[in-house]
Amino acid sequence: MRGAWRVAEVRAAEQALMATLPAGTLMQRAAAGLARRCALLLTQRYGGGYGARVLLLVGSGDNGGDALYAGARLAGRGAAVTAQLLDPDRAHAGGLAALRRAGGRVGTGVHPTVDLVLDGITGIGATGGLRPAAAQLAAALPELRARDRDRPPVVAVDVPSGVAVDTGDLPGPAVPADVTVTFGCRKPALVVGPAAPLAGQVELVDIGLGPHLRTDPAVRVPELADVAAWWPWPSAGSNKYTRGVVGVATGSAGYPGAALLSVAGALAGPAGLVRYAGPAHREVVAAHPSVIGTPRVAEAGRVQAWACGSGLGQDAAARAVLRGVLASAVPVVLDADALNLLVDGSYAAALRGRDAPLVLTPHDREFARLAGGGPGPDRVEAALQLAARTNATVLLKGDRTIVAAPDGRAWANPTGTPALATGGTGDVLTGLVGSLLAAGLEPPAAAVSAAYLHGLAGRRAAAAGPVTAASVAAALRPPPAPASASADHDVRNTNPDRTST
Repeated sequence: MRGAWRVAEVRAAEQALMATLPAGTLMQRAAAGLARRCALLLTQRYGGGYGARVLLLVGSGDNGGDALYAGARLAGRGAAVTAQLLDPDRAHAGGLAALRRAGGRVGTGVHPTVDLVLDGITGIGATGGLRPAAAQLAAALPELRARDRDRPPVVAVDVPSGVAVDTGDLPGPAVPADVTVTFGCRKPALVVGPAAPLAGQVELVDIGLGPHLRTDPAVRVPELADVAAWWPWPSAGSNKYTRGVVGVATGSAGYPGAALLSVAGALAGPAGLVRYAGPAHREVVAAHPSVIGTPRVAEAGRVQAWACGSGLGQDAAARAVLRGVLASAVPVVLDADALNLLVDGSYAAALRGRDAPLVLTPHDREFARLAGGGPGPDRVEAALQLAARTNATVLLKGDRTIVAAPDGRAWANPTGTPALATGGTGDVLTGLVGSLLAAGLEPPAAAVSAAYLHGLAGRRAAAAGPVTAASVAAALRPPPAPASASADHDVRNTNPDRTST
């Protein structure tokens, strides 16, 4: 499990660490890791860094200092390094002197041929979007060409410039990076919100910060090994009942497909038996003969969890289904129409009276109806507030799905893909969450695991052609390998994050 910390926690850890080190040590550690990654990138692309044209975009403060010291190291290896200073009077004096001693120079304009760009415009202390001069530089980057005539790679220093570090929001223009070299720990903007895709491949450089991070991460990022460790593997003594029975109350006469898809998601999970209750029971059993189908929740028999809401409708029959599900003493996951039925407050007493866990899976529009407003720029905090108010685990769907627990913990799913933005994929996810709950997982682990595997399934389905909800359900199989055989999956890139020392 990886973590991301907000700026205040990072600053406190830096101060504690710097008190134990000679002045400037932390910046030199950061610059060394940054230069090493840039040199590797130049070697991979051009066979070496000697003679490579490197452009430093340098803002004021320590972030610009990191870029300047890294540029000095690259210049010492034979690269032709030019620093573009956004505010010459406030440039880091030590870093600038080091660059000049190593043979680097300060430029007055962006040369059209550049092999690598180092974005050191703003760091974690910046607020708001890029200032006009910086935004103008960022806008000029797509016009640059490298020696092989491709666009030169952009390496961000700690975070891409222009992002809201604590929330992952984009308050204005920002600099997209191919690689982000972040120092000490990850920051929320690298893993959540619209800023996260701008980070490209994230590489963490260890500067010794870890022991000084005194708080839990603001947001956690699961890895495949975490999901595999949580997964309820059957043992030699297992049977279909001990593995868990999940009830699925979804679909309607008008939307039988939602029933089929949510059941398909449930069947891809670890539960030993699926019971379907609803008007599409004949269609469900015809498509999935292992499922026990009944027309009503009251006739379904004993289950260990319910998945409810997808395609349910909002008429009197749908309300009766939701009341019956909420009256049960087992964990429940609610989606789609079930969430919309909660909005008028008529189920408040049923929710307050429940001792069993509850998982809510809204997308942004459903979240807005439940919460009285959209998630806004801080999706993590918004999900946490709804989780606290409803005493439920909230799975806020999106490209970087957020899972928030009532106890204040939050996770950002790293496997999301725009390919999942198609009808019915949420139904599949709901069934999978229900299966994991029935198999005994705690609600946060069930929601995080389901989101992670659902994202991977979307990627697998997209690799085979146009994505449909049915292809996502099919791609959910097989389940993850045991932890001893699993490999780390990185979200946006083929390669997992690496830690430099």
